[in-house]
Amino acid sequence: MGYFANAGQIVIQFVFGALIALIVLRVLLQWVRANFYNPICQFLYKATNPVLMPLRKVIPAWRNLDIAGITLAWLATALKLVLLYATVGQTLGVLGLAVLALADLIDFVLLLYIVLVLVRVVLGFVGADSYHPVVPLVMQLTEPVLRPFRRLIPNVGGLDFSPMIVLLVITLARVLIAKPLLDLGLRLAQG
Repeated sequence: MGYFANAGQIVIQFVFGALIALIVLRVLLQWVRANFYNPICQFLYKATNPVLMPLRKVIPAWRNLDIAGITLAWLATALKLVLLYATVGQTLGVLGLAVLALADLIDFVLLLYIVLVLVRVVLGFVGADSYHPVVPLVMQLTEPVLRPFRRLIPNVGGLDFSPMIVLLVITLARVLIAKPLLDLGLRLAQG
């Protein structure tokens, strides 16, 4: 693979990674019912509304889950994969592409949650300013994941071990769910 293909892949990964992150964060913030008046939420809504609102007319939400947003993130992931494989001169089958995009999106969300949990742990250690708009969003995004484990694992000496267990579970999910789906998608796409 040439230098330009490598550079192209880096640009594609960066641009689509940012786009998918915006869409996924919007879906997650809506799922946890984050404060709409938070400036970060305002930015995410304004950045994603032009594409998401017309799609919502066709694909309705289910409870608090924005199915249109999930579909848009999946389509963006599929387009990213098509472009990445095109840089090396390969094409993907439709079924394989669908499974690959699903696996890549699941892995992206799991990796995002690893980062969010780690940020929450760091914020807990440094006692971050609770008035900064990022702090309540990180707390709101991670609480639904941490809460079930807090019920199972009591605090020991004032220490909360639930983030460690959550990180372990998410890492196992990446290995046991996302990776096999990715392998299946590659087999379907190439065979």
